[in-house]
Amino acid sequence: MAVARKWLGERAVIIMLHDIQEDPVRELMTGTPAGLLEYILCWLRRHEFELVTLDECLRRLPIMDDARRCAALTFDDGYRDLMTVALPILERHHAPFMMYIPTGAITRTLPSWWLGLRELFRANDHVAIDTMGRVFSCRDYGGKVRAFDAVNRWIHQDYSRIAGILRNLESAGISLPYLNETYCLDEDELRILARHPLASVGGHTVSHAALATLNASEAAREIGENRDYLEQLTGSSVRHFAYPYGTEAAFGPRDQQLCQAAGFRSAVSAQPARISGEKADMYALPRICIGGPSGTRISFEGEISGVRSLVNRVSGGIGGRQRWSASAG
Repeated sequence: MAVARKWLGERAVIIMLHDIQEDPVRELMTGTPAGLLEYILCWLRRHEFELVTLDECLRRLPIMDDARRCAALTFDDGYRDLMTVALPILERHHAPFMMYIPTGAITRTLPSWWLGLRELFRANDHVAIDTMGRVFSCRDYGGKVRAFDAVNRWIHQDYSRIAGILRNLESAGISLPYLNETYCLDEDELRILARHPLASVGGHTVSHAALATLNASEAAREIGENRDYLEQLTGSSVRHFAYPYGTEAAFGPRDQQLCQAAGFRSAVSAQPARISGEKADMYALPRICIGGPSGTRISFEGEISGVRSLVNRVSGGIGGRQRWSASAG
């Protein structure tokens, strides 16, 4: 890893996180354990990465060199544990962070199928996913994790499948407003967190829709109304954006143009490619995703050392690689 990091490793990285879990087993290993976040921040300091705001990270890109490595932390979807679990860790390390917030998470209207799906498997030993045509027998922890993973990956192959999953969850009596209330920040909490000196607020659409599945006017509305809501709520300028899901199937050149036209300074994806300095596409910035059962210390070091990127290039790439998380990204 040390040799690879010298020749292949990132000079500037944007790290993508979702929920930070104190009890990851209970949550079926769908987020990032608090201990792993602590390890990541210690590792970055130890290897001379400066923890900076996203604005500062992007400002440095054209002049980045080996002696000025930096990392920016981002958290998607507005989970409450960003305040209750992650924030004390971030404060100990003086680590700035960007939080990308969908309107629906705060207003409890988010169609958070990923939370519903986790609840469905956590509460049942036999689960029928009608639109998938499968019945999962998952009596133990490992079976539940594998079943969630299988359905999660299936949905990310075609985002039109979300509508069927939502019907499945409704039939099973899963309340998404209740799960949003349980897991997501409310308006007062977001206002407080937005005033924290380490925090910045970014846009993440109204409903967390895959923009590529919408027409241009719908996509523009999702982008613009979300920014307006966040700016009015927090009193902060919202200059940066994260594409929901962030895969190649979830957004495209049209959506990049919409973000630029809306006045955003940057937009991040869930693609794991390297940031290429002065040639970086500011409206399709890659991020290193940390989370899920494969989110370990070794996998993090593989990502940041450049080893995983090299393997992907040699093997022909992994366009639109699935990140595994309780959040949809």
